[in-house]
Amino acid sequence: MTRTAKKEIDELRRQIRFHDRKYYVEASPEISDLDYDRLMQQLKELEQSHPELVTPDSPTQRIGDQPVEHLSQIEHAIPMLSIENTYDEESLRAFGRRTDELLEGEKAEWVVELKIDGVAASVIYENGLLARAVTRGDGRVGDDITHNIRTVQDVPLRLLSDDPPKLLEVRGEVYMTNAELVRLNKQQQETGDKIYANTRNVTAGSIRLLDPRECAQRNLRMFCHGTGQCEGLKVGNHMEFLATIGRFGLPPTPIVECFDGFEKVIQHCRHLTEHLYEFDFEVDGLVIKLNRFSQRERVGARSKSPRWLIAYKWEKYEATTRLNSIEVQIGKTGTITPVAHLEPVLLAETTVSRASLHNAEEIQRKDIRVGDTVVVEKAGKIIPHIVRVETHLRPSDSVEFAFPTQCPECSTKLVKDEGGVYIRCPNQGCPAQVRGRIRYFASRNAMDIEGLGEKIVDQIVAAGLVTTYGDLFRLTVDQLTQLERVGVRSAEKLVAGINASRDRGLARLLNGLSIRHVGETVSDELAKKFRNIDVLMNASLEQLTSTENIGQAIAQSIYDFLHSDYGTRIIGDLQQMGVNTESGAADEVVGTELTGKTLVVTGILAKYTRDQIEELIKKHGGKTSSSVSKKTSFLIAGEDAGSKLAKAQELNVSVIGEAEFDEMIGARS
Repeated sequence: MTRTAKKEIDELRRQIRFHDRKYYVEASPEISDLDYDRLMQQLKELEQSHPELVTPDSPTQRIGDQPVEHLSQIEHAIPMLSIENTYDEESLRAFGRRTDELLEGEKAEWVVELKIDGVAASVIYENGLLARAVTRGDGRVGDDITHNIRTVQDVPLRLLSDDPPKLLEVRGEVYMTNAELVRLNKQQQETGDKIYANTRNVTAGSIRLLDPRECAQRNLRMFCHGTGQCEGLKVGNHMEFLATIGRFGLPPTPIVECFDGFEKVIQHCRHLTEHLYEFDFEVDGLVIKLNRFSQRERVGARSKSPRWLIAYKWEKYEATTRLNSIEVQIGKTGTITPVAHLEPVLLAETTVSRASLHNAEEIQRKDIRVGDTVVVEKAGKIIPHIVRVETHLRPSDSVEFAFPTQCPECSTKLVKDEGGVYIRCPNQGCPAQVRGRIRYFASRNAMDIEGLGEKIVDQIVAAGLVTTYGDLFRLTVDQLTQLERVGVRSAEKLVAGINASRDRGLARLLNGLSIRHVGETVSDELAKKFRNIDVLMNASLEQLTSTENIGQAIAQSIYDFLHSDYGTRIIGDLQQMGVNTESGAADEVVGTELTGKTLVVTGILAKYTRDQIEELIKKHGGKTSSSVSKKTSFLIAGEDAGSKLAKAQELNVSVIGEAEFDEMIGARS
């Protein structure tokens, strides 16, 4: 009977470990919670009947029975070093250049991963069994948290491998989700206990609790992102390491990408920072590291931090306020974006009264309702977003927000992106979309039409004078003077500004067409490679994806637009109206005087606008930056230069005026 029971117990443990991995590591459960609970109950009953068969690594033994008397200290076999931080792109690029120099020209692969805002910890397995877990501490010695790490469902008590490494030390972050903090605080309120301010603090306190039963009630999680002391681990790079520990049943850090060029790293960092709101856990930066372990060894480490990785961080600010109302807005491509109107609150020295709610799923996932008390966050230059709802403060009469099913502007039935999260108005003639597209088409970074401001756009669209870009070039002075508060001189000036925009060149035109995923950078690359719109329209998907900074999704969006009835009609109309659809002087580099130099512009300039001087810098081979660093070649300073001037003087960066800049590029005053 014991032999039969052992066989049943082993099989139940195997199944439970398999489903733990599917749920916690792969996020693709194959059975319901009820079925999982039934498996666990069967195992418990068998082990109770056969206590001699209970082992420390059984799924039933995850939570310890007794509190520990105190936390002992354990020395790390390999120190857990800190990470060098940077807060701007120029310093990030400088890190890339330094590392390239240390590699002496050898091609590098770069990994970008999220920096989870939790508690750093090390988990050690011996022959596949969980042996101990230690906090980072001071990097040399940390607290023994083995009793509590056993309560973290993500962390297997036994590795899922028939041939595990003899010794495996995996390092990562123990964290708590925002949803769990909401649940915990609601529970705390009901029992009259302390309300927790944020996920990191409650995680730090929970993982050091003496009683593992209490820690188990907090539902802590863990992501793994690095190695310590290992014996028998056969991997040569970081991406292989993450895949391997995932097969072992450990949770690798999510959304990790590998790139073969540092500019691609920069682009990906920008993309990730715009999507922080999607994560239900706190992120306080991104970590950029070399992929290959052999290159890491050659690059080495300083006394406190490795040279082969860096943290790209941002300052985070949080505040609590009331959500007064939710408004839905229609964007230039038809995307319906819900916006939260907040009770004004001071955040990072600015008053915040609005925050994007991004999409309907975001509202549903966070259960955001009008009247809620919400935690709003601003990280660096990222627009404010709602982190979580303080449901323990929710009014008793609150109701769920009902997302509209019809466009608030034109009453067209809304549709959801196939396989996506965004809801759109499919009517390209929707007045809200037309207004948005025309405003963007006229903006400085697109066709730069002088005099075509928001109020005029609203009037010409409402009057039916403009429904497409081509209609702008059909406008007459007589038509414009029929509009409210538009005189003859203003109308003449606007028509002249529209006519002048015909020769902005292909790059600006492409940027102005509101093609999904296409902005300034992509437009510039397309204009440089294809030179005119006809060649671009005949380009294959393969030709588009081989263009710098253009991946599969962007290429598909461009291809679909150019081959749609709408796209071909728009472009044909613009050509008929005499709009230049070729790369011309406006798109070309005219000199190399500033090649390899980075310039920062600050203060009030007399001769140039900010856009004009930055465009000239690029035309003469230089790069622009928004912040001063040791890598800045020149600071162009106008009146009231302020803090950037002080920073440049502190770093001994050359400071020049407009006249000296003109002399550099050979321009005449």
